[in-house]
Amino acid sequence: MNNLEKFTENCRYGEYTKVVDPIYAGKISRVPFKEFDKSLFEEGVTRIIPLDASEELQCEGPATSPALCANYIRILAGEKIPTHFNATSQVGYIIRGKGIAKLGDDSIPWATNDFVVLPAAGEIIYEAEIESIIFLIHDEPLLRYLGAKANLPRFNPTLYTSKNILSELTKVRKEAEEVSRNRISVVLINEKMDQTQSITHTSWAMLGVLPKGSIQLPHRHQSVALDLILDCEPGCYTLVGDKISSNGGILNPKRIDWKPYGVFITPPGLWHAHFNESSCDANLIPMQDAGLQSYLRTLDIKFVLPNGNIFP
Repeated sequence: MNNLEKFTENCRYGEYTKVVDPIYAGKISRVPFKEFDKSLFEEGVTRIIPLDASEELQCEGPATSPALCANYIRILAGEKIPTHFNATSQVGYIIRGKGIAKLGDDSIPWATNDFVVLPAAGEIIYEAEIESIIFLIHDEPLLRYLGAKANLPRFNPTLYTSKNILSELTKVRKEAEEVSRNRISVVLINEKMDQTQSITHTSWAMLGVLPKGSIQLPHRHQSVALDLILDCEPGCYTLVGDKISSNGGILNPKRIDWKPYGVFITPPGLWHAHFNESSCDANLIPMQDAGLQSYLRTLDIKFVLPNGNIFP
């Protein structure tokens, strides 16, 4: 091989209409619908359990979306587990338990319903005082695709306590009831992410409540949502589809029934609406790559209004 061939051997050329949409052309896969059940973490030894969709995504795994990997982490009482994710950040929600996260010289205490948010740091050790389950996402799939190494912390370790979150949710719910707002949610924001209003520079998270007998009208966005359901009764579900009718309903939707502590993937660009036909309130935690999408100005979030119109 001569010197010129070395630099030209990987060149390919495509006619515009045939290559402009790689998804339509079948060159790259769509983000799949996929569900994960709490049975994955209910028994067994201390371990990390990736919620892996890499086969459907046709990428190196583990990965739950092109940019994020969600995991259940199970830690037995008195045990610890180190993590070594090549990630800019990780967001952990404590499903149950109590312990500390060790990051360099910092030891961050956590307990049930807290959020622990940590920057790029090399090794992070989670130690459990009692048996603990953590739902944790990180952005290693994004860095793996970019061929990048995360070595610069962009924010300080941050703890969002259950007490403070629930206090904010109570305020938001009261305000929503006064103005008949059908979305009752608290978005968790790090002040370092003032532009994107997100929990890290790549990720976004919120705690939401879906009151009994209520419907959250359809909305869509270009971020992938990884939805963790908390407490719910039968009759709670999500409808997902790619088109809406003239009156704002989702056409030919796929139904996803909620299961306590189950996780499901909502693909980007699809309309989705949440329904609670049970007699009890339900709670959920969506986590997304919306921090990154907001910074890129590509989130393109839209809502169906009660009159059927789309905003904005």
